[in-house]
Amino acid sequence: MSYDDHAVLEAILRCAGGDERFLLNTVEEWGAAEITAALVDELLFRCEIPQVGGEAFIGLDVLHGADRISHVLQVTDGKPVTSAEPAGQELGAVLEFTLSDLLRELFGPASGRTAGAFGVSFLPDLRGPRTMEGAALAARATNVVLHATTNETPPLDRLALRYESDKWGGVHWFTGHYDRHLRPLRDQAVRILEIGIGGYDDLLPSGASLKMWKRYFPRGLVFGVDIFDKSACDQPRVKTLRGRQDDPEFMRRVAEEHGPFDVIIDDGSHINAHMRTSFSVMFPHLRNGGFYVIEDTFTSYWPGYGGHPEPGARPDTALEMVKGLIDSLHYEERPDGAATADYIARNLVGLHAYHNLVFLEKGVNKEGGIPHTVPREPFWNDN
Repeated sequence: MSYDDHAVLEAILRCAGGDERFLLNTVEEWGAAEITAALVDELLFRCEIPQVGGEAFIGLDVLHGADRISHVLQVTDGKPVTSAEPAGQELGAVLEFTLSDLLRELFGPASGRTAGAFGVSFLPDLRGPRTMEGAALAARATNVVLHATTNETPPLDRLALRYESDKWGGVHWFTGHYDRHLRPLRDQAVRILEIGIGGYDDLLPSGASLKMWKRYFPRGLVFGVDIFDKSACDQPRVKTLRGRQDDPEFMRRVAEEHGPFDVIIDDGSHINAHMRTSFSVMFPHLRNGGFYVIEDTFTSYWPGYGGHPEPGARPDTALEMVKGLIDSLHYEERPDGAATADYIARNLVGLHAYHNLVFLEKGVNKEGGIPHTVPREPFWNDN
């Protein structure tokens, strides 16, 4: 089985926050080499573009029992860090992790651990003759690799720019709002679904936002839906699915096979009818405490997308749906509210609207309403 199979990643994510016995049993089940391959792939993905002033080869030795699994990482100024053939490379340093430590550093919850997670040997030995320039280059390259093993994640706006997502800069300025609402989930093993991958019918890799979410949620699995084949975007922790967001049966299959989800983002067709269908079908497949996000609500004013420039002129736009959800949120304050409330009303606990962006928060909406002992008329009336 290939290491980028989601089953391997799901096993890793489950055991990363568990006790040591559970972790070791998982490694035994899948094999140390298979698990290590997945960890190295994740490490390479997380490495920042190096600014090291040269090129260095860094050894990475992963220990598990009597096994030593060796990899070599090529760190070149201004280029992505890549794997290199172990033989024939002059190493500037060797990093050594136990498999358990590396797995927890990459995929475990934040531990606050500051020492003792790895060993390092600079080659040749820094205590012997060596040029200062070569030693400094090896140290900088080693730092690039080590920094990728920490749970520090760059700001979301930087990630959007790095992966060329349109959620920040130029047209949209969404990342600040996303970070405000989703930051508490960053250290959790989450499932993210984004409707709309981008690139239209271009079969070349796109999926900028999928990669952004993968980096933002270091313990997350990311799924993308698009009407075009986007399998070129598939990579460890990222899986694409082909289908229409206005097809209820397809969307339910996505939820049944890959949900429940912690975050669902509608950045799909932006056709108002499609947005309403996706919400009604998928909101039940969002976990309590999660967010359903609707982007690009400006199409509520565009006739070509089923909108109307006059607010309220069409009751079936995405924004009119959102306005109606404010009443749903307050169903317990109406005399017949409890009898008429639907699933969404009973499970919507928050609504946050920004320019062209809406966050809908899921939970148990059953606080009882204002008791009848509170008078329904003011104590005084000046009229």
